[in-house]
Amino acid sequence: MGRSETYNRGLACPYKTLPVSKLSSLERRSALTLACVISLRLFGLFLIMPVFSLYAQQMPDATPTLIGLALGVYGLGQVALQIPLGLLSDRIGRKPAITLGLLVFAFGGLVAACSHTLLGIVIGRALQGMGAVAGAGSALAADLTREENRSKVMGIIGVSIGVAFLLALILGPPLEAIAGLSGLFSATSLLALAALVLLWVIVPAPTRRQAPAAAAWGSVLGMLRDGRMLVLNGSVFFLHLLLTASFVGLPLLLVDRLHLPVNRHWELYLPVMVIAALVMGACLHRMREIQQSLRIVAVCVVAIGLGLLGFAWSGGHLVWLGVAATVFFSAFNLLEAALPSLVSRLAPAALRGAAMGAYSTSQFLGAFVGGALGGVALGKLGSDGVFLCAAALTLLWLPLVLAGARRMAGRGGELRSVVEASPGI
Repeated sequence: MGRSETYNRGLACPYKTLPVSKLSSLERRSALTLACVISLRLFGLFLIMPVFSLYAQQMPDATPTLIGLALGVYGLGQVALQIPLGLLSDRIGRKPAITLGLLVFAFGGLVAACSHTLLGIVIGRALQGMGAVAGAGSALAADLTREENRSKVMGIIGVSIGVAFLLALILGPPLEAIAGLSGLFSATSLLALAALVLLWVIVPAPTRRQAPAAAAWGSVLGMLRDGRMLVLNGSVFFLHLLLTASFVGLPLLLVDRLHLPVNRHWELYLPVMVIAALVMGACLHRMREIQQSLRIVAVCVVAIGLGLLGFAWSGGHLVWLGVAATVFFSAFNLLEAALPSLVSRLAPAALRGAAMGAYSTSQFLGAFVGGALGGVALGKLGSDGVFLCAAALTLLWLPLVLAGARRMAGRGGELRSVVEASPGI
């Protein structure tokens, strides 16, 4: 049997509607504990987002470009190692690969904590990014759940990430006031070690799979060239590009334009994120069928663009900014939960770690590009310019999703072979 035939037989048909099923006790425990592992690590990363662009300005070597780079550079390390760690997790197991990544992440946090210049923080953040465990973690969640419940599990993880994001936005400013930026970076290392304990003590071990296809780069490339994977990976690239760029300008907008002290930013973020979580819960069950999912993704892209325009045009009105933030983060949270579920359903089981690694690579590449572009836009155009430039990028994202939806609808539910997609493989 050829390599492309093996790939196609591993793909589950995404055009059927998956049956509704309750989570088993094992799936529930797996979802909740993995959500804790993933959200603890991300909570550490999120902690600096609401305060970094404000306090980085006080550092001796600060420039707008370097501030944006420091905020997004962790994505560059993720880009370099997500796929290799995903493949490694297919070969040696998910937990050992995740352990290696968490230890590197903790070391990077210590480097950033000990740095007294923005350049040193850039180096520490890059090392944090090299602890690239997102792909292997998502693959572990998929390994421990049935296909029909995968959206639920990814939804639980997505909710936990949203909660981590909310708590970081609320706790980041007061913690920075107490411990400084170095204290926040030290906290990221401690949280990574706590996640490591949870991983080995509570998270169940999946049945070990042999993955001969994982070692074949032709099979991996064939999977990545599939049109559906390109749409999903491109979507998460744009999603995190726009998120990171927005946080280059949003803290400055709240302080400089709305005169809202940092220790009161939670008054905006708390109601916004609660509503966003409710919206995600109401919509996620509608994304079991792939064409319906892509229609919802397209709506979310439009909503994110409108939210970014709302940031730029809110002026000095906190209420209008709150409406814009609600639209933006509702769409963001829904996509953050739905996209990895779609990837895990489409990928062959033997290549799931590599597929989730590629997805996470796209995600963090977007974060790096968003930080870099946000810093450049901030220096040349100010905070409003950051939001307008980000909103303009949705004009590139939306056609990608619409073209993908039309292409899949026109295929009549039949899977395209890798040979057709990639003749050279």
